[in-house]
Amino acid sequence: MLFRLGVFMVRWRWLVIAAWAAAFLASGVFAPRAISELKAGFGRADTEAQRGLDVLQEKLGQQESVFAVVFQHPSLRATDTEYRTAMEQTLAPLAGMPQVERVITLYNSGITTLASDDGKTSYALVVLTVSIDEAMNVYPDLRRQLQPPPGFQIWATGGIPIFASLNAAAEEDLRRAETLSLPLVLAALLVIFGTLVATALPIAMAALTIVITMALVYLLAQVMEVSIFVLNIASFLGIGIAVDYTLLVVNRFREELSSHDRSEAIGITMATAGRAILFSGLTTVVGLTGMFFIPLTFFSSMALGGVTVVLVSVLAVMTLVPAVLGVLGPAVNRLRILRISQDEPGVWRRVAHGVMRHPILVAVPVTVFLVLLGTPFLGVKIGAPWATVLPADAEPRQGWEIVEEALGPGALSPVAVVVQAPAGILDPQTIGALYDFTHKLAQDPRVERVESIVTLAPGITREQYQQLYAALPGALPPQMVAALKELLAEDVTLVRVVPRVPPFSGEGKALVRDIREQDIGPGIEVLVTGATADIMDTIDLMYGNFPYAVLYIVVVTYIVLLVLFRSVVLPLKAVIMNALSILASYGALVYIFQQGHFQGLLGFQADGYTETTVPIILFCILFGLSMDYEVFLLSRIKEVYDETADNTNSVALGLERTGRIITSAAAVLVLVAAAFATSDVIVVKAFGVGTAIAILVDATLVRALLVPALMRIMGRWNWWAPRWLLRLLPEQRMAM
Repeated sequence: MLFRLGVFMVRWRWLVIAAWAAAFLASGVFAPRAISELKAGFGRADTEAQRGLDVLQEKLGQQESVFAVVFQHPSLRATDTEYRTAMEQTLAPLAGMPQVERVITLYNSGITTLASDDGKTSYALVVLTVSIDEAMNVYPDLRRQLQPPPGFQIWATGGIPIFASLNAAAEEDLRRAETLSLPLVLAALLVIFGTLVATALPIAMAALTIVITMALVYLLAQVMEVSIFVLNIASFLGIGIAVDYTLLVVNRFREELSSHDRSEAIGITMATAGRAILFSGLTTVVGLTGMFFIPLTFFSSMALGGVTVVLVSVLAVMTLVPAVLGVLGPAVNRLRILRISQDEPGVWRRVAHGVMRHPILVAVPVTVFLVLLGTPFLGVKIGAPWATVLPADAEPRQGWEIVEEALGPGALSPVAVVVQAPAGILDPQTIGALYDFTHKLAQDPRVERVESIVTLAPGITREQYQQLYAALPGALPPQMVAALKELLAEDVTLVRVVPRVPPFSGEGKALVRDIREQDIGPGIEVLVTGATADIMDTIDLMYGNFPYAVLYIVVVTYIVLLVLFRSVVLPLKAVIMNALSILASYGALVYIFQQGHFQGLLGFQADGYTETTVPIILFCILFGLSMDYEVFLLSRIKEVYDETADNTNSVALGLERTGRIITSAAAVLVLVAAAFATSDVIVVKAFGVGTAIAILVDATLVRALLVPALMRIMGRWNWWAPRWLLRLLPEQRMAM
């Protein structure tokens, strides 16, 4: 069927090319708009922290859309008139903007904790009227209104500025990665093919794939939230996969063209290399769809974006590439720049025979080495670094760190305890229970202070609070009136716990867990939220579902390979080989980014954690990408084995015919991944480094050494399957 598809594409080549050209031009209208539609953050999830935020919004009218503006002067203090005047004049332009609900300062609220003890640092809270998503769009305009007064430094920080910086960094990273990777890939393809015409085709396919994918991402963003990091995934896969798949087709076409006419050469190419690409694309899609098991917008949109780029790549390679090759024919070898040696395949055959002469002596040390590379992962600490996800010179990170240093680590990240009492918060029994709970928390050495309706007036006893609130409505001290509006509804009240310890540290997370375990009293429900609780719940949600994603990916990939190779052993071996490559990548990830090795060389600051999303993204993407090389190699081995039934010779010939092309394809992906490793955002940098290491290990140690060694050890058992199963499986004859 694929042979006929190739011939069909040659026959109707101009129509196929015209259709793709029209799709490319139409996509050019929408692709540039995609970036403005993408979102930062993980999206909503059904967690305790999110439910707490929902209650705060519904009952107390507290907005998520808040950011801080930090002021600092080297000598003036917040109590000085000059300081106050400068701060109020700087913030004044915001007051007239429709997106701003109010601006809270030390001066209009009387909240003394908005300034440091020495008075040199103070911050204002800007509360917006719009949602988080809308806030991301209006924030740049708001920030431009804020100009530092003479002698002051100012910073905007908090969730909105952090995510806005992530958006900007993602765009810049994309431009940098494409600027760096495309010339490197071009140079690599010139070395591989030696001719400008053959080299230009994979580059053109990559450009077409990225543009069409970004247009489809724009359309997806009209009906669902799509993460900003889809940009990086789409670009990485668009360049890497489109180039790799086109490289494989062009290479096989040039090989077949020496002994067949143009149409037949394309037909054979599609029946062999094309079939391998179909199955390779399928395994990559299986890996990417594993992210759907994580019920967060971040992962579902990444999965959709990744699947889209793979499908576009496969469709283009299966239709447009044969059509273009049908036009070019022998001209694909024109404009030769380099003369490529034809002796290299013999090197790969000698490598295979050398490995298979002493398979155990090769397999054992290589396996041990890969396991040792993975051992640092035993000490993995999963965490979300919050502001430190940004580079050290980013304004939101600097502002965050200034506040932490001047006002304490928990100033901008209090733990929000939402207390719900159906009988009414002001019931004397509830007030008493709340008083006990609040004052017990205040005595915790990890807590700086507690703010609640029973801490508003120092010196008032438990009984006095009960009497005071039982007498409402009645006269209250002026300082309590404003606070009650913010902290109290009929059956809900907010308790703010400002930690003394870093909120995202182990101690900060333990504090949240301890608060959640406390029982305030009968009939009283507590929801603990805030940034720390939200991150903890998100991590629990991710890694509670990750095992299901792993199981799905492994099982479905095994079934795909079972159908492809008609063996129960080869798919199992392939899964184990992939696991070793990914384990090595995981170990390197912890060694570099958690433990801080090579941070000067790579340009980052380690914070003792492995970023929460990276292991999941790496597994889901790498499992499919690494399997590509297994499919390319084993499919060629199977072709020879089907003809000769000689396992040893099949392995040697298979490696001889694919060794150079697999190494070349891997080199392209490594170059693209390395370009993303230059990112200023730690998540993208870690993804780039982890991917480059995994692909490098997979294409060298695993495919060149471990696979032939294990194929020799297993012998004819490589190809074994029960007869009843063989009767159920379709015949597959394919090659590279």
